[in-house]
Amino acid sequence: MNADLIAAASKVIPLTELLVNVVSRRVRQLSMGHRPLVEAPPGMGIADVALTEIIGGKLTAEPVASEEKLAAEVVPFPSLSISRKKAA
Repeated sequence: MNADLIAAASKVIPLTELLVNVVSRRVRQLSMGHRPLVEAPPGMGIADVALTEIIGGKLTAEPVASEEKLAAEVVPFPSLSISRKKAA
């Protein structure tokens, strides 16, 4: 991957984790045979193609869930009353 492309793509998608996810999903799609959304010269790596698509505005991403939505709801476990009898 080209460091200049990574720097330019990180200006479009500033969250590093999100950028990594977008690039990896697009690389998977391109490796499965999907066509590039931008013109790519022969010999250009598919990761560089994905980064070029992000820089060109062909791919965008934004976080969908906030931390409040990610928090799991706590459900109280029903209390059990167990009587313990001593053996004779």
